[in-house]
Amino acid sequence: MKSTILAMTAVALAAATLAAQAAGTVHIDPKRLSEDVRILSSDAYEGRAPNSAGETKTVEYLVKQFQAAGLQPGGTAVNGKRGWTQDVPLGRFEIKGPVEVSVNDGKARQAFTQGKEIAIRAAMTGAKSVSFQDAPLVFVGYGVTAPERKWDDFKGVDLKGKLAVVLINDPDFETGKGDFGGKAMTYYGRWTYKFEEMARRGALGTIIVHETDPASYGWATVKNSNTNVMYDIVRTKPLEAHAPVEAWIQRDTAQDLFKRAGLDFDKLKKEAQGRAFKPVALKGITLSAKYDVDAQVITSKNVVALRPGSTHADQYVIYSGHWDHLGVGLPDAKDDKIYNGAVDNGTGIAALLELARAYGKAPAPRRSVVFLAVTAEEKGLLGSEYYASNPVYPLAKTVGVINMDALSPYGPAKDFTISGNAKLELLDRLVAKAKERGIRFSPDPKPEAGHFFRSDHFPFAKAGVPAISFGSGEDWEQGGVAAGKASEEQYVKVAYHQPADEWKADWPFTGMARDLDMLYSLGRDLADSTAWPNWSTDSEFRAARDRSAAERK
Repeated sequence: MKSTILAMTAVALAAATLAAQAAGTVHIDPKRLSEDVRILSSDAYEGRAPNSAGETKTVEYLVKQFQAAGLQPGGTAVNGKRGWTQDVPLGRFEIKGPVEVSVNDGKARQAFTQGKEIAIRAAMTGAKSVSFQDAPLVFVGYGVTAPERKWDDFKGVDLKGKLAVVLINDPDFETGKGDFGGKAMTYYGRWTYKFEEMARRGALGTIIVHETDPASYGWATVKNSNTNVMYDIVRTKPLEAHAPVEAWIQRDTAQDLFKRAGLDFDKLKKEAQGRAFKPVALKGITLSAKYDVDAQVITSKNVVALRPGSTHADQYVIYSGHWDHLGVGLPDAKDDKIYNGAVDNGTGIAALLELARAYGKAPAPRRSVVFLAVTAEEKGLLGSEYYASNPVYPLAKTVGVINMDALSPYGPAKDFTISGNAKLELLDRLVAKAKERGIRFSPDPKPEAGHFFRSDHFPFAKAGVPAISFGSGEDWEQGGVAAGKASEEQYVKVAYHQPADEWKADWPFTGMARDLDMLYSLGRDLADSTAWPNWSTDSEFRAARDRSAAERK
């Protein structure tokens, strides 16, 4: 009888353990998080650039870890059998040789240095070279066309053969109020929109004036991100998306050009904050440039792992993060050329792997759970954009996306955030999970930085799938807001998109481990339910989601 009772007790304990695992009590190991980040951001991985030896090593490492976690291949099926990856064809564009660029004010010609006064991107039009002489410059304010806001910065100006000089962010950024929602950046404020709009208007090119606050990062980030190898999805009509010239210019340099043209930069910037603004030519100022471009098509890879569902295997919860970084680029002051990407986004990938291990040990969820490590985020969210356009699993049957990008490797915070502002039930559920753990939600502290458009959840959101990108909190348990904010500001200043983003042995990763327990619980609840969270009724993404409602019945 005693042995029977013991056996029954053991079975009950085992059942309780499995139930607890399913409910969200899992072990997330800070040491494993640290080790994954250390390996992926080591010099041996060469900054994890797409189409490099670093990509090959990264993909191999991820597949090995997903296999060890007990997951199944979740990528593209070939002859009925799924592999671990999804091919992502990309255009690859790199400036070869010197960049000759100069400005002429009618009195003298001044040479600019690539990366110093100006940062010119490799042309993504397929052209093998870019060459133009004395192209005129036109200031177009914030470069916005927004009919729904009765806003037009162009007023019919013809930009063909001209370089458009444009401000970064929205017209509301300086004042915090107006037609664009105040400080929070809209898509009109994002640099990608500026480049796209000038291309639509047939401009020779776009020159964005860099200013640290409205851009939300310094010149070092602009230089490193734009003088490197560029990538894009393969386009049949690239000139519809990219003008031949896409560049940034230092604010002081731009201000000097305006002065030489007899214009007051600050005065015109203020005028550009109103809808009455009209484009202004920089009379007498022209720009010339000449450089070669190596243009080719390469194939990078998204890595996809699957924990199949037990009863609703055709419904999917996705955890995502980008594995890529900037690779090898311009040297810093220490002559370091490897952009290791420890925080961005070694942390997000370490998080993805730890969550995969947790799901691998737990009982099978009712719905399938997908672990998606995407490529080319640093080149414009291209891996996630490609997946959202060519989904391995139907987006209509995708319950939600939980993205992880650049998490804190330090201790726990009393709060958490998400990238940008979004109204959706997925966030409501996460807020509830956090409240259970005594953690509060803090809205994006810098909505003006446009973070919503800068992480891999955005392509899914555009397609209607409920999606968030989790962010670590700034109100640290040790040191409070002052310590958390100081750490973030220091990271942006000295490490973000710079070679200094390297793993440190003294990072505890305890805060990340605590947060991942919360993200596991959120995803697990979704995977074990029949719920279909949606966007709020006033969200711009609600209509896209509702169009596929019939496929979820």
